[in-house]
Amino acid sequence: MTPPTRTRPGSRVVAAVLGLGLATSALTALVPGTAHAAPVDITLLDINDYHGRIQSDGGTGSGDATTYSTVELATTVQGIRAERGAGNVLFLSAGDNIGASLFNSAHTEDEPTIEVLNALGLATTAVGNHEFDKGIDWLRTNVVAGTPTYTKADFPLLGANVYAKGTTTPAPGIQEYSTHSVAGVDVCVIGAVTQETASLVSPAGIASLDFGDPVVAVNRVAGQLETAGTCDVTVASYHEGAGAGTPDGSTLEQEIAAGGAFAEIVTGTDPAVDVIFTGHTHKEYAWTAPKPGGGTRPVIQTGSYGAKLGRVDLSYDTETDAVTVSTAALTAVGTAENLADPVVARVDAITSAAVAAANVVGDVAKGTVTDDITTAFSGGSYVDGEYTQPDLTKRDDRASESTLGNLVADALRDTPITDTPGLPKPDLGIVNPGGLRAELFHRGDRAASPQNADGVVTFEEANAVLPFANNISYVTLTGAQLEQVLEQQWQTTATGSRPSRPFLHLGLSDNVRVVAKPDTSATSPVGDNVDAVWIDGAPLDPARQYVVSTFSFLASGGDNFRAFQQGTNRDTGKVDRDLWIDGYLANGQAKSPSYDRRQVFATGLPATLTAGTSVSADLSRLNLTSLGSPANTSVTAFAVQGTSYRELGSFPVDASGAAAVDLTAPADLAGQWGLSLVAEPSRTIVGAPLPRLTSRVKATVPKPRYGQRTTLSVQVDAPLTATGKVTVTSGGRTLRSARLKAGAAKVTLRARDLRPGARNLRVTYGGDELIAADRTKLRVDVRRASAQVAVRTAPKRVTARRTRAVVVTRVAASGASAAGRVVVRVAGRTYASKVRNGRAVVKLREFRRPGRYRVRVRYAGSDLVRPAATTATIKVTRRGARR
Repeated sequence: MTPPTRTRPGSRVVAAVLGLGLATSALTALVPGTAHAAPVDITLLDINDYHGRIQSDGGTGSGDATTYSTVELATTVQGIRAERGAGNVLFLSAGDNIGASLFNSAHTEDEPTIEVLNALGLATTAVGNHEFDKGIDWLRTNVVAGTPTYTKADFPLLGANVYAKGTTTPAPGIQEYSTHSVAGVDVCVIGAVTQETASLVSPAGIASLDFGDPVVAVNRVAGQLETAGTCDVTVASYHEGAGAGTPDGSTLEQEIAAGGAFAEIVTGTDPAVDVIFTGHTHKEYAWTAPKPGGGTRPVIQTGSYGAKLGRVDLSYDTETDAVTVSTAALTAVGTAENLADPVVARVDAITSAAVAAANVVGDVAKGTVTDDITTAFSGGSYVDGEYTQPDLTKRDDRASESTLGNLVADALRDTPITDTPGLPKPDLGIVNPGGLRAELFHRGDRAASPQNADGVVTFEEANAVLPFANNISYVTLTGAQLEQVLEQQWQTTATGSRPSRPFLHLGLSDNVRVVAKPDTSATSPVGDNVDAVWIDGAPLDPARQYVVSTFSFLASGGDNFRAFQQGTNRDTGKVDRDLWIDGYLANGQAKSPSYDRRQVFATGLPATLTAGTSVSADLSRLNLTSLGSPANTSVTAFAVQGTSYRELGSFPVDASGAAAVDLTAPADLAGQWGLSLVAEPSRTIVGAPLPRLTSRVKATVPKPRYGQRTTLSVQVDAPLTATGKVTVTSGGRTLRSARLKAGAAKVTLRARDLRPGARNLRVTYGGDELIAADRTKLRVDVRRASAQVAVRTAPKRVTARRTRAVVVTRVAASGASAAGRVVVRVAGRTYASKVRNGRAVVKLREFRRPGRYRVRVRYAGSDLVRPAATTATIKVTRRGARR
């Protein structure tokens, strides 16, 4: 492959010489054979979307998916500086250094991240959209200028396309470019941020700004710098990248063919730009791309979180003004920590202090979860019927539904705000996927925090899910406006173009059901994709008003959900973090993931069924890709009319989560019916709401014995696989419960749950959200516990007419305490004794004659224990006889 080059034939040298009136001498100096200075070697290092990954180890706490420590990142950067020469390395960033950060950084508004980047000698950075999370005024006051309580960034923030509102004048505090002398070579870095920023952050914080076309802005500045002869090497740092609509691993050609902002960056950036660094979409690539007009240049993005560095090694020829790139690659962060390096030691001190301060607040337990509750992942597989993805960096698939997004939407709906007068009760909750920045993992980390046992959710973990501190808004929308919100999942900007993420899947509370068309790609049509919506089991009423609980970011039209702006917005004054953590997670109830889809993609579903209606419907993406989600195996079809239903058949779900439903409605259906499809085992409902299905409980039990455990076998028959639990009671007293698995359960009663005799048991199935409860009676005859009798006689030598023997009887019963009497018969006499603590003692009279005597011992039994008997032998000798 020909190395990327940029050749501009000595323009700056010739111009300088001609300006002195020495054109002939200058031309002579450039002829072959003249002494030529050696090219200067420079290394450019870049990160993007670092997002405050301040951590002291490579664990995955707080949902973080990185596998390195901050100190390891510093060691890697310093190692490259040592290799190439510190004066020959320029360290850059393509934006989103702060915002959506780990708790270690976020709890002090990302100051530790700024301190670390200062210590690492970050030369300059493009602004990312997350730099504006708290608004331009906060950014200028704290990061750009510094305050008495906040460490100022030692590096400029670049955004050539960030303008004062209504102008093309650069916004105060944000530079268009920066210049850096590297080994005597002038390197210019031009920064730009995605034009979508206005839809990605709270509009109130950027009301004074406009965001222009990033390529137009970069080209404008590059042209000015080229004309002025300012730069030897020109770098464009775009906080914009290859689209989310294309799969990871796509080629450069495929990404360009997809069109959009990235294609314009690659093909439209001015040829004067020698290197392009990108960000925002968290993809990994290091490509050599053709320049307009000839030549090539690197185009790089490092993924995210500083897990990799973008590295470009280049040479600049001071005589010919030629730039030659020898290396353009991604470098993984190493595992070493070189604390002998003073820069690394400084980063370690900052990191340790930040982690210690965060732990004081973050280690407090706030709630519990029964299983992992996560964002949607990509690239995983279903192992033993459950979705798994060992690579936790594959999280945050924003085009897919997730258990975490739906749980947060449930929290918004189920935690009404009552301390603000005049607020209505919300009808539903809606969550944007980009607001979910970490997972709720079931597995704890006691090494990191003594409170963080399995299932425990700490303040740090909960806060990491929703780190942006949005206010909760109650937005009143008509049904028609709410449908437009759902339509805007198929993304367009305010000007009608398709953004880099063409589809954003909203999280919806569990009382919402949506059926939509399956195409969510960048080429899908926009505006007519939502086919049907149900809320609380009723079809969406276009004229009715619905109260939506959501984040202020969405309520103000963020993420291109502009239809929210048509409604009436009430700011509740409650911060999302407080509602989420203190109002929902800390309410004493363990949270579990819900694996049913709330939005299903389908074609061919009829609005109604009548007798003889033929149905040929295709369902897709039935399976969730949150960790632990089950792979659906079947879809059962029902005709529904009010509380009545008819089962119409079952259809398989393939490995991709798709199912084809082909059926004909029964000829005896009277009137109009709805079609409801239910995928199992996720219990995803497609189409019309399903009434409660009837169930029938069956139970069997072997003949039980008191003192032994007894196991009942319970089966709940229903049109769908019943979930939930069954409970066994006797005389109004609850004995034991068990959860159903595949519609069946084994309920084990304790040894003393049932006393002997005829007993009536009641086995109750409590029902679930789809299947009605049922119960059955079971009459059992409980037998008494078995007894074991052991006898010992004393003394060993019994003499006739002289020694009185003692019979010691021990009575044991399985699972019960023996009580009652023991009867001993020997030599024609009968003796009796009470059993105390399982032991009875009988003292016999003297035997008159020597001989061998048979001792018969019988335990008489009790209400709980059966009788039992045994025998023993006593040998009696004459007085004075020898044994």
